[in-house]
Parts: sequence; structure tokens; C-alpha cells
Amino acid sequence: MITIGPSGLGSKPLQFLNFLKSVGLGSCEIAFTHSIYMKPEQAEIIGKEAEKTGISLSIHAPYYVNLTSNDKQKIIDSKKRILDACRIGDLLTAKYIVFHAAYYQKLSKKDCYEQVKNEIGEMNDVIKSENLNAVLCPETTGKATQFGDIDELVQLTKDTGCGICVDFSHIYARNIGKIDYDYVCKLIKDVKNLTCHFTGINYGSKGERNHIPTEPERAKELLEYLKKYKINTRIINESPQPLEDALMMKKILDKL
Repeated sequence: MITIGPSGLGSKPLQFLNFLKSVGLGSCEIAFTHSIYMKPEQAEIIGKEAEKTGISLSIHAPYYVNLTSNDKQKIIDSKKRILDACRIGDLLTAKYIVFHAAYYQKLSKKDCYEQVKNEIGEMNDVIKSENLNAVLCPETTGKATQFGDIDELVQLTKDTGCGICVDFSHIYARNIGKIDYDYVCKLIKDVKNLTCHFTGINYGSKGERNHIPTEPERAKELLEYLKKYKINTRIINESPQPLEDALMMKKILDKL
């Protein structure tokens, strides 16, 4: 089964969850862009409503994360941001914790991978020790300077047991307007914990520039490939108009 939903829970989250259910959208992502702003009491209330409505929630951890920083304190702070997202996610019933993991900087791809793998392993130990219902999901990234191509992330799932967030638009932008859906789908079809992003996207010679409204033709192409490979997942729309575009994608999916 494929479920679709928007990024953003709005200013009236309980009403919004019920609205999503009423229009047939099954997923939603809460973006803690700068910080974990939600109080635990509020998170518990939202989590109970999400369970009641059957809406699958995920979290995008704060964006200021770099697990391969030259500054050790920044790595510590990055892990705290991710783990704090896991803690609030446990209250929200948001299983998937999405984040941009790292930058290559002066590291080789191999050394960068090893460091990210080790840091995720340490965070997994904390998640287990605190008995949190959370799965770390590093995201495919939109620029070649960022750690997170699809091959690296699928290997991470095998080495650490983490999940992944496959942002198909990031892959498209990272490859300067190209995506081999057969290749990507064959890689991810057996990933146990998989969540996805999609949007329209502008890109340049270095990759991603900015998100734009979702093109129906590109959305249809993605959904056709996911159906072809029988990939069951959730897709979060991250366009500037995420609810409108999530509804558009749902209409396309219903016709396939």
C-alpha cells in the first residue's frame, strides 16, 4: 500500500489529522526545521489522535545536523537534535525520524560513510536503551557535496539497521535532471523501514536549488514505478503547496 500526505501539521493539528483522514490522505510529516518546539504534553495528545485517525506521522529533525563536522561539539549537538526528535517522536507515534546526515567536506566518501555509520550506531544504542519506538532515516540529498546518495543509504540500512528516506526529487536534482527509477526501485524494494519525499524541484550545475510545485507528469511517473515494483511506502509532499500537491498525487494514484 502507498500512502500520501503533506509536510506540515498546521496550527490546529487535531483538526488537521481528521481532515487528512476525511480526504483519504494517510501520512503527514512534522518538520522541526530549527528546533523541537513542541511540548511533550501536546505531542502525546497529537499522537493519540494520530492513532485514532490512522494517520502515519513522521518527523523531519532540525536541519542543522552534520555528523562529520571537524568540530566534535557540533557532532555531539547534531546527535542531540536527532535524538531529541526521536524522543518527541515516540510521544507523537511518529516512527520515522528523517534527517540530512552529513557533508563530505575534505573526507573521502569511504571515510565519511564510516563516520556516519558509527554515529548512527551510537544513536541506535541510545534509542534501544531508552526503549524509543523510533527508526533513524537518513535522507537522500540534493547536492553532490552532501553525504547521502542512494547507494550509500541502502548500504547503511544493511550495516546499521536504520531506515532511509528516499527523496526522489533530491536524486533527480543531484544527478542534474536524471533519475533511473528502475535502478532506484530495485535497490529499495526490500528496505524494511522506508519513507519517501517528493516535490517539484529546481536544480543547477551543483544540484538542488529550491522546491517548486509538483509537476503531475513527474508524480505519475514515480507512482507508476512504485506500483510496478510493488513498493509499499509513504510519500510526503514537500512542495511550497504540500497539501494541494499531496491531494493531486492521491488522485493520480487512485487512477493507476
